[in-house]
Amino acid sequence: MRPEDSLPARASRHVLLKEVGAEGALRMARLSALVIGAGGVGCPAALCLAEAGVRKITLIDADVVEESNLARQILHTPARLGMNKARSACLALQAVNPDTELEAVETWADAEAIARHAQGADIILDCSDNFATRHAANRAALALGRPLVTVSAIRMSLQVAFFDFSRPDAACYACTFPEDDEADVKASQVGVLAPVTGIAGMIAAGEVLKWAAGMPSLAGSMLLLDTLSWQMQRLALARDPACPVCGRR
Repeated sequence: MRPEDSLPARASRHVLLKEVGAEGALRMARLSALVIGAGGVGCPAALCLAEAGVRKITLIDADVVEESNLARQILHTPARLGMNKARSACLALQAVNPDTELEAVETWADAEAIARHAQGADIILDCSDNFATRHAANRAALALGRPLVTVSAIRMSLQVAFFDFSRPDAACYACTFPEDDEADVKASQVGVLAPVTGIAGMIAAGEVLKWAAGMPSLAGSMLLLDTLSWQMQRLALARDPACPVCGRR
């Protein structure tokens, strides 16, 4: 059987891409992703992955849907106010693609929960809104050797970083953002333009799919985008030999 014969019709446009082809589309279809956070960034990221037809999405979030979320958290609806966000998102994703296996983890994304659920994932997509969770995701990904895409959006800017821990010289999140050298600013404190979270989530999901298909990706670098001026920067991520998280690897 040819690879394209085992793919659903929703993969047909990916198969046509010379950079993807049937083999790349098949790798996308076999992908299992852990998505941390079902908020403004996690919702569009998970939606993109489900629409692409990945095998499994595990969503972890302990928060509940509030009315203030509805302007940008596109998987939630007024009818699901008060519902856990991971569960609400999975309900929406099931309607989009009933063939994708969905798991809602209705707990806080602490180090233990991330490490446990990352074991069954091929890649970790961190869409959280705080540094503690990002560092926990970083440690889990490093320990398991899983690639980690970390994405955030605030005001009118977004940031996407890709840490590929299959590379022995890869920098980790703590190399760039030390745990003791941060000001944890959240969108709930300073605001965010609603479409910026969607752009951020879609870019991050695109990186996950490109990685799965074997295409060139942001691995080892960080993308910074200011949507007000449309200025973009791509920065190489340098490993810190003295990093307390990965320095002795």
